[in-house]
Amino acid sequence: MTINEAQDEVIEEFNDFTDWMDKYQLLIDLGGELNALGEQYKNDDNLIDGCQSRVWIQCDVKDGQLFFTADSDALIVKGIIALLIKVLNGHTAKEILDADLYFIDRIGLKDHLSPTRSNGLLAMVKRIKSYALVYANA
Repeated sequence: MTINEAQDEVIEEFNDFTDWMDKYQLLIDLGGELNALGEQYKNDDNLIDGCQSRVWIQCDVKDGQLFFTADSDALIVKGIIALLIKVLNGHTAKEILDADLYFIDRIGLKDHLSPTRSNGLLAMVKRIKSYALVYANA
């Protein structure tokens, strides 16, 4: 599945709901489906600066594709990082760097987050793209 196909799937999933309380519940559910992040990865190197909550992202490369695991101490934030992983997991560094993450605007996520959570979302995207940049140049 391409990044754009994954984004379109997320948009379709969110479009099934009109009430933002239901969309928040979907985010919480997605966060609950994240693969567990090992305690050894919950360190300062994987901690994202700029998030109000504590968020850790670990990146591994297998056969030229980037795979992410993450965790957060906040349910909605954990759902947000789960969305990013759902869209970007298993793609090459170049695909991730070239991706236009239009799903964030199309599902209305930025409009329904507090300013600090919006900053956190941008920090998460920046961290994922920085991992991609490192592996693209490796």
